[in-house]
Amino acid sequence: MSASRHVPVMLQRCLDMLAPALERPGAVVVDCTLGLGGHSEALLGRFPEARLVALDRDKEALRLSGERLAPFGDRATLVHAVHDELPDVLGRLGVPRVQGILFDLGVSSMQLDEADRGFAYAQDAPLDMRMDQTTGVSAAEVLNTYPPGELVRILRAYGEEKQAKRIVAAIVREREKEPFTTSARLVELIRDALPQAAKRTGGNPAKRTFQALRIEVNGELSVLERAIPAAVKSLDVGGRIAVLSYHSLEDRLVKQVFAAGAATTAPPGLPVVPEQYQPRLKLLTRGAELPTEEEIAENRRAAPARLRGAERIREDVG
Repeated sequence: MSASRHVPVMLQRCLDMLAPALERPGAVVVDCTLGLGGHSEALLGRFPEARLVALDRDKEALRLSGERLAPFGDRATLVHAVHDELPDVLGRLGVPRVQGILFDLGVSSMQLDEADRGFAYAQDAPLDMRMDQTTGVSAAEVLNTYPPGELVRILRAYGEEKQAKRIVAAIVREREKEPFTTSARLVELIRDALPQAAKRTGGNPAKRTFQALRIEVNGELSVLERAIPAAVKSLDVGGRIAVLSYHSLEDRLVKQVFAAGAATTAPPGLPVVPEQYQPRLKLLTRGAELPTEEEIAENRRAAPARLRGAERIREDVG
């Protein structure tokens, strides 16, 4: 997968949203999900005074995007880290506050397109799904070892799969005969397990199960629960954050953190709201913004994207 073929999602909108914060001299922007570096390259190009710190847990992504960002020299600092480690990374770099933060929570095109990673249900591959292949349990281990009740919970919570019980019953039956190792066998099992009506809606019937396994294997939601509040805390006053999510679970989490930051925490009935109860954030989007039809036509992976943004408008008090 060549980095240059990668089309970043909602790129222009993200740049415009972050622009007021990044046009300041000495601005630092963090790309918390570097991937193949499309957003990062555009940020460095558009804001020639800005410095970039970019995080990714995938070493192969860091290698490829490192080549792509090499022309920017020491303006770009690439770090092997998960995005909830942002405070530690900034601490090590001696950067107390940043002016811009971007999250693109989609699975990188490279991970979907590389057959041996096991992310895609459209091709047969080892069931791995780890974004960082040096650590953690694979999707195969989850399928082969988790108790049935836990598998049902994962498929329901992370895949919003209505047929979770039926699918898990089939998985448990099959894994007793032979452990799961490849994606094609799982896709086939899901097709066979689902009632006819369920197969007619919403694309590939394995999609929700694969999403659920990927979220579980990479701890995506628990990482995000820590990462978004930590990112908001790292923002300078006047700094801006933009987050691209791709399913309702992520989007809901981002929405909750932003809404809490944009609300007053004063007890009801106070005639004047003291400083410490004032909102910390100003929302930059009304609800979540969606990609345009033109963008979806150019890049089908943009279709489920939801963009939310916020600006830090005051310090934490106390």
